[in-house]
Amino acid sequence: MSSEYNYEELLDNIYTKLPKNTAKGDRFEMPRFDFFTEGNKTIIKNFKAVIDKIRRDPTILSKYLSKELAVPLEISGERLVLQRKLTGDIVNKKLEEFVTRYVMCKECNRPDTHIEDLGHRVRNLVCESCGARKAIR
Repeated sequence: MSSEYNYEELLDNIYTKLPKNTAKGDRFEMPRFDFFTEGNKTIIKNFKAVIDKIRRDPTILSKYLSKELAVPLEISGERLVLQRKLTGDIVNKKLEEFVTRYVMCKECNRPDTHIEDLGHRVRNLVCESCGARKAIR
């Protein structure tokens, strides 16, 4: 089985047939809240979808938002109702801070993590990709 092509020509031929790099470098896209105001309340419509995407307990995120925004809130089905009128994108900014602190791995910067409760109010953020452990408060 002889061929008139040399190795470099075959490689060039293959490389020209390969598709261009169309994939984004990041597979994780930062979730955003879809919210509206109704009277003196701010209602987050897609709270359940965001929780599913970041894989965290809804009580952890709701407690974080309540503390950071200094507002009482309640979970109502798939929605989150904040008992204050919030303007601008402050709710999404707080969500980004939460994801950075409690979801993303500090070593490999991937979202494949879970929170491990060690007791005595000590928790670790454990990465499922690289195995790193980081204490969180």
